[in-house]
This record gives sequence, C-alpha cells and structure tokens, in this order.
Amino acid sequence: MASNSSVLLPTGQAMPILGFGTWNASGEELEIALDAALEAGYRHIDTATAYENEHIIGNVLQKWFDSGKIKRSDLFIVTKVPCCGNRAKDIEKWIKKSLKNLKLKYLDLYLVHVPFALEDDGENLYPFNENGEIRMDVTDHLEIWSAMERQVLEKRTKAIGLSNFNIGQIQKILDIAELPVSNLQIELHVYFQQKELVKFCQENDIRVTAYSPLGSRGFVKKIGKEDTISNLLENPIVLKIAEEYKKTPAQILLKHIVQKGIITIPKSTTPTRIKENIQLFDWELQVGDIDKLNALDMGESGRICDFSFFKGIEKHPEYPF
Repeated sequence: MASNSSVLLPTGQAMPILGFGTWNASGEELEIALDAALEAGYRHIDTATAYENEHIIGNVLQKWFDSGKIKRSDLFIVTKVPCCGNRAKDIEKWIKKSLKNLKLKYLDLYLVHVPFALEDDGENLYPFNENGEIRMDVTDHLEIWSAMERQVLEKRTKAIGLSNFNIGQIQKILDIAELPVSNLQIELHVYFQQKELVKFCQENDIRVTAYSPLGSRGFVKKIGKEDTISNLLENPIVLKIAEEYKKTPAQILLKHIVQKGIITIPKSTTPTRIKENIQLFDWELQVGDIDKLNALDMGESGRICDFSFFKGIEKHPEYPF
C-alpha cells in the first residue's frame, strides 16, 4: 500500500486508511475472504466480539504467522467491547476473551462498540425478555473509559476509541480522558456523510473510521428498510463518475472517503472485489467530482443502522445515538 495509505493516530501509530471489514462474515467464507484480503495487501483487520468471528480470524492469522508471510507488527487489528460487556468491571474480561480468540498478545485498537449496555447474561451476547425486547442495563461511559485506559496501561491494546457515539457522549469522555480517544467508528457513506460529527472529531484530534462505506444490504435486510437507501453502487452520478475514471462504483465511493483522510473498512467476501477495493492509491478524484458526490448527502434520512433491530432500544434515554 502506498505512502498515502495510512493515518497517524494520536498515539503515533500508523493506521491503514483502508481496512478489511468482517461484520456478517463467518465460517469458511470468512477464511477464504481473509486469505484473499491478506494476499491483496490488506493489513488492517476490523472485527468485534459481537460479530462472533474473532476465533476464525485468529486461526487465519496464526496460519499466516506460522508461514512467515507476515509478522504481528505488520498488522493493525481492531476489535470492540460487546454491548453486554459495557460495564467498567467487565472490560478486562472481554478484552482478554478477544485476545484469546484472535490468538494475539495485544490489539492495535480497542473500541467501545456502542453507547448503551445490555444486561450481563453469561455467554449470551443478546439477552431478550419474554416480549422479545432487548434487556438494557445502566452504564457509565466515564467509568468505562477509565477501564479502557487501564487496558492500554496493561499493554493489552495500544490505543482505544469509541464506536457509534454522538458528539455529546464523546465530549463527556474528552472532559475526563487521560489517554486520547484515538478513533471513532461510525456509519458513513455518500448518502450519510456525518459532516458535523466528522468536523467535531477533526477539531478534537480523533480519527474517523467509516463503516458500511458502500451501504449495507445486510443491515437493510435486518431492519427491513427499503433497499433504495443502501443501493449506492447504482446511483447514476456514482456510475457516471466510475465510467469516466474507468473504475468500479465501489472504488469511487471508497476513494471519496479516503481522499478526505477518513479510514474505511469495506466488507466483501468476493476475492475479485476484495482485490479491486484496495486499488485506490495511484489515482485521485478531481474537486468537481468530489463536489458532486458531496451533494448526494441525505443527512439523517440516509442512515441505515439505527439499532432498531434491537426491539425496545428506543426506550434508552439517549436514543437515537
């Protein structure tokens, strides 16, 4: 990957600006896809306890380490605290589980996955009541952040950050943080560009990672939204620009993000697309085309992931996130 292909975190780490997303991927399909990603040059792998695939990723990484093709220091590995672990006393337990599953001694970045907590129900990541509603628990973001900071001091992770937090929630943490909030991972794509939140992060030295950069049919299927919201790849303006540059629509959408210095983690299990998605670093979008893509922003109505797949989440005092 080229010299313009990483972003410097406040910790001094170089985080590859293009990562390999693994949400909604598991089993042999994920093994094949991750092999293809590593062969193509991806060195940033994003996962989460909630994805229930850390053990598969760990097995693939171990195979690559044993082969001598890569070293641990070549990789940037990100995972996240599950929402059922969002209590200060549970952070250490869950990061240790992630490290064991991933077969690693340390993470490069550990994120608080969501700004709400679910009840502790043993190994059950998603506790529901008899009405099918998610069982939420009280959480204290400030206590959780202090517990996250301890994971850095204990050398279980090199950096820490947040995911799906809004400006107000982030600011409360910034007010008490002793270690930097290195990264915020959020839904971000051409229909939902989150300009105010990105600007806030830039002003506060927080790097942004965009998930669902190509939309997400997986989310749409899960929450029942019309597929027109997520069908970014067939937008006429995106298609026209792709034709002019002789690139794929996915490459145009990803370049629109990374050219702004925003990290992104597209997910694909198709080896040809995995290979195409990383081919972003020897060309640039012209200003006029960036402006056309900027104009596709739909604001809040372009959001796909509103966590409504958790029945009862709207009762949370800080909803929507």
